Amino acid sequence: MKIHHLNTGTMCPMGRRLVNGTGGLFQRARMVCHCLLIETRDGLALVDTGIGVGDIATPERLGKRWLRQTAPKLDPAETAVQQVKALGYSPADVRHVLLTHLDRDHAGGVPDFPHAAIHVHRAEYDMAVLRKPAPPEGRYVTGQWSHGPSWSFYGEAGEDWFGFKGVRALGDREADILMIPLAGHTLGHCGIAVRSGDKWLLHAGDSYFHHAQLDASPRAPLVLRYFQRRVDMDRNARIANQARLRELKLSHGSRVTIFNSHDPVDYETCRCGAH
Repeated sequence: MKIHHLNTGTMCPMGRRLVNGTGGLFQRARMVCHCLLIETRDGLALVDTGIGVGDIATPERLGKRWLRQTAPKLDPAETAVQQVKALGYSPADVRHVLLTHLDRDHAGGVPDFPHAAIHVHRAEYDMAVLRKPAPPEGRYVTGQWSHGPSWSFYGEAGEDWFGFKGVRALGDREADILMIPLAGHTLGHCGIAVRSGDKWLLHAGDSYFHHAQLDASPRAPLVLRYFQRRVDMDRNARIANQARLRELKLSHGSRVTIFNSHDPVDYETCRCGAH
């Protein structure tokens, strides 16, 4: 199973020291949209999609405030669909898209893969799509799934994986790709674990934002800590799941590589790992 690490959307907010933890206050920070493209026996699987072609064509749908705060590059070459093509594949080769959640910088490329099954936690779909319960105003960009994708849902039932409960395999049959409930950032937020040889990669989505949050003495830059708390849908669940991820790293770090969606340090470390 070959795994490609993709950056599907560079964001450059002001205040590098307060976002990345290095550099100056008046420098632009760098954040990424870290996605995975996985070659499976059943075609390609994509973990998150980042910013999509439609978002770049009509950036105002992403929201003026979000655009102003994150300052995304909106480079068409960074979209998942263009990177899939650059690797020699067709968008139709992507059979499965697994989403950590449906926030705009994770689900923007969903329309670019109309033939793929879109895998999400049921609680995420209920809030984002059905609005049951209603999400915070402006949280989701519904145009990213207005084309009516083919959804596949995951609930609370499932197996254990390193102490995490309710874990389900892709399609309930691909045991090398697992969806792991990690609620908190959103109610249906998930991590995606992928077996790489005798080890695992765990894409933890937005369960944490800075690599040092999983250290024994966790820390994070000021702006990231503020943003994390502001966007939490269930802060207690997020804190509990973040603690479980920290324990997993500390106790099984040789077997499980954990990374989040937006930290460029996590992204470059994974790229250099050549999984």
